[in-house]
Amino acid sequence: MNAGLPLAGGIPSVPIEEPVIVFAIALATFLVAPLLIERAGLPGIVGIVLVGAVLGPNGTGVLAETDAIVLLGNVGLVYLLFTVGLELDLRGFLAAPENAALFGLTSFFLPFTVGSAAGIYVLGLDPWASFLLAAVFSSHTLLAYPVVNRLDVTKNRAVTAVFGGILFTDTLALVVLAIVLGQADGELTLMLFGQVFASIAILFAGVWFVLPPIARWFFRNTSQESYFEFLLVGAAIFGAASFAEVLGLSDILGAFVAGIALNRLISRGGPLMNRIEFVGNALFVPFFLLYVGMLVDPGVIFDGPRTLLVAAVIIGVMIVTKVGAAGIVSAIQGYDRNEFGVIAGLSVGQAAAALAITLVGFDAGLFGADVLNAVVVMMLVAAVLSPWLTERYGTRLALEDDVEPGDSGTVDPRVLLPLSTDADRQRHLLELAFVLKDERPESPVHLLTVVQPDGSGTDDDAVAEAEAGLEAASEVADAAEVPARTETRVNHSIASGVVRASTETRAELIVMGWDAQQSLSNRVFGSIIDQVLRRTTVPVLVSRLGHPINTTERIFVVAPPGIDHHEGFYEAVHVVKRLAERLGAELHVYVVEGNEKQYERLFGMVEPELEARFESARGWAELESTLRRETDENDLVVPISPRQGSVGWDPMLAQLPRTLAELPPQSFIVVTPRQGEPGYAARFLTIE
Repeated sequence: MNAGLPLAGGIPSVPIEEPVIVFAIALATFLVAPLLIERAGLPGIVGIVLVGAVLGPNGTGVLAETDAIVLLGNVGLVYLLFTVGLELDLRGFLAAPENAALFGLTSFFLPFTVGSAAGIYVLGLDPWASFLLAAVFSSHTLLAYPVVNRLDVTKNRAVTAVFGGILFTDTLALVVLAIVLGQADGELTLMLFGQVFASIAILFAGVWFVLPPIARWFFRNTSQESYFEFLLVGAAIFGAASFAEVLGLSDILGAFVAGIALNRLISRGGPLMNRIEFVGNALFVPFFLLYVGMLVDPGVIFDGPRTLLVAAVIIGVMIVTKVGAAGIVSAIQGYDRNEFGVIAGLSVGQAAAALAITLVGFDAGLFGADVLNAVVVMMLVAAVLSPWLTERYGTRLALEDDVEPGDSGTVDPRVLLPLSTDADRQRHLLELAFVLKDERPESPVHLLTVVQPDGSGTDDDAVAEAEAGLEAASEVADAAEVPARTETRVNHSIASGVVRASTETRAELIVMGWDAQQSLSNRVFGSIIDQVLRRTTVPVLVSRLGHPINTTERIFVVAPPGIDHHEGFYEAVHVVKRLAERLGAELHVYVVEGNEKQYERLFGMVEPELEARFESARGWAELESTLRRETDENDLVVPISPRQGSVGWDPMLAQLPRTLAELPPQSFIVVTPRQGEPGYAARFLTIE
């Protein structure tokens, strides 16, 4: 009887290879193992690795290392590296790429140098074999990424440096692999070096310049269900990974570059981002962890003293040098103890990438079975140590960030969102509201529809239709994991219904859409929006979005004369900077008839910290000419426009929305600041 086929009684034989049963065991492991291991004070992901070791072919042999397990394990690793690139604080990375370079180069060359010496003088390996062995643990796999993601410290400066550093560590490790294999084949020439670096350049250029335009076009032009967007992302991940393999590079490097390329197009807290994280955390990444566990062979400990010696040297050198590199970088960069602990925990992680290099060296005859088994033992130690260190210090870092002075201006505003029946406009408004919320929002978005009674006795039907539309919008909010409450009002005046709802919901921000229809000459937007502006004091965002908000590349802020003296100015600046930060968009500020240096100083006082370019315009005609020349279809214009008659109001602001509707972007958001609460602005100023 063949292994894996059911016995006569229907009980499967061992090892189990029947796909449905294997899948059921895997899902049960993903559910139960983390819950059990957390009771022992260890991170949940360690439980999946340990269960994989117990159930795998080198443990009890319940599960076989089938092609399906190998496939899903590799898919999980590729997916994991994509999400790392996607979560990378790209703005922080680009603002200080030297931090990632410092960490990456230190974390590679210190272990590589010490490891090469240990391989030659302690283990007695051939120099080329020693170089390759050192490259194995000079790279790192972010095994503990789910930990920092759950703790919401992925944007910490030290964590960003580790994420960016993987560009250097893994690329250098793969370069060493190519060079050593070239030497083993007698092909170590300058041409080989040129081929390796040319492949890396082609990968980065190809993915970076091809993928974002395709994704931006797709997001702008498709109106299909959101799972089509997820399928596009999936195709991008594995397309980039395949492209890297064709170039002779690692697939994980291609996936990581794809994540960076799509970083600015996938909004944090949006439905697409939540789907990506859900599928990864629930399925792909756990399969990778299970696969890592199945590779572990506890029996190698008893293979003899040679294996134990090699394992002890590898583990000792890896831990000491990785922690040492983290200490050196922390001392140079001024990281505190908790940041040091997190980057040490992240960088000691070793998994399939290390094993892949080892297997290549073993197949090429550079390593013996003792080295292969020792690397497996190192992986087991790293699988426990890396998440434990990261959890221990990451938790402290998260608590430290929660009480850090200067964070008092970060708020999760209660948003009131009046919706229309236009499906495209409704979707764009929802996406805008989600971007304005925190990544882990607590206060809800209030979705509102005001029904006007017509006296014909069909009000109940109109209310039912409105509630059905709100329910559909609420489902979109649920997919984005944004709390939402539906509000239906019956009122002869839509503006009165909106104003009353804003009072009852204690709204801190009203987001409204404008269809750019002509209004009476003494009105800016039309009777409804203008009445809401006159009868409320909270900030109001009036938007006309010609493209999905997540495809925005640049934001052009218009500051009219004297707006810096308005009591709601700082809150309006906070909204604009928050929008730019969440979208990863460049920020350009045009100051009309004002001093751009003064506005640069004022913007710098408002959280979050964000670089921006400031220019002055001598008048409104020059501003219009500049915007017409500089903007394109992927840009967003954001005027700060106070209520008529208040400080900073200029008659030209009444004509500005219709002027903006004719510009190339055809996308703008008019921010009307808060009125009548001068003390509110202090919440958004940086505490010195």
